Amino acid sequence: MSKPQTIDNPVSAANGGIVPCLWFDDQAEAAAQFYIDAFGGGRVSAVSRYPESSDNPSGKPRGSVLTVEFEVAGQRFTGLNGGPHFTINPSISFFVHVDTPAEADRLSGVLARGGSVLMPLGEYAWSPRYAWVQDRFGVSWQVMAGKRPSGGSTIAPCLMFSNERRGQAAAALQVYARVLGGRVEALERYGAGQGPEDLIQHGRIAVRGVSLTAMDSPVDHAFGFNEGLSLQVMCEDQAELDRVWAELSDAGEPGPCGWLKDRCGVSWQVVPAAIAEWLTSPDTAARERAFAAVMRMKKLDIAAIQAAFAGSAR
Repeated sequence: MSKPQTIDNPVSAANGGIVPCLWFDDQAEAAAQFYIDAFGGGRVSAVSRYPESSDNPSGKPRGSVLTVEFEVAGQRFTGLNGGPHFTINPSISFFVHVDTPAEADRLSGVLARGGSVLMPLGEYAWSPRYAWVQDRFGVSWQVMAGKRPSGGSTIAPCLMFSNERRGQAAAALQVYARVLGGRVEALERYGAGQGPEDLIQHGRIAVRGVSLTAMDSPVDHAFGFNEGLSLQVMCEDQAELDRVWAELSDAGEPGPCGWLKDRCGVSWQVVPAAIAEWLTSPDTAARERAFAAVMRMKKLDIAAIQAAFAGSAR
């Protein structure tokens, strides 16, 4: 396989949308390359670094890699070297829709190498070939062959509401569709003998070019939503950022640097679509000023970050 294209300081291809952010200790580069090789045809589109002139809250070496932006199967991801504070778990996984059982066999095998199998590869009622695997970096993938949902996206984040969150999937999807300008495509409840019939077995919304899915787990798990896997909402202007921040954080928990937890405990980052341009600029001083400005904020202020980047901060 030929080596994928790597660009050190580009503008990422598509602004807008929802971008999953994967929290690592210091494995973002290795993970991005692993996924690019596993899926084929992907690329690294941007790399940002911690400031060289000052220490950082994560305790990472000055000038070391902060984020790796990469694309696989038409889906953008951010890999973040944030330190050991959070660990990715299966409360958010990714459906991967492939066309043939042979491709499901290949991809699930590659992703599981060095990881673990959560549901074994086989034939299930919903797919002629399906497996749920957790890779060596802790990210979970539900690989299935067969008919794709409307929209045809290959990769779809899946939120599992369990324990004290059980029963919240339908309401959460309806809120996300309203706030993010999407539409509800499916809210399928468990049938007789499958699980509690008041819970959602499979729900799906189409929002900002992504299929976002959710389910209520009928059993308890030793994990739940955390910052290990968050969803970035790319906003075009301050008005959009203010609205999305206010609505997602309502009854939730605002956090630093554009992060928040919604009322269900799901972590989001509400950020300007242009943030990669500032943090990957070849102008070291400018990008470090922008980074410092972001570190001082909760809800992000686009004009203030732009001013810091330009060296004209108030």
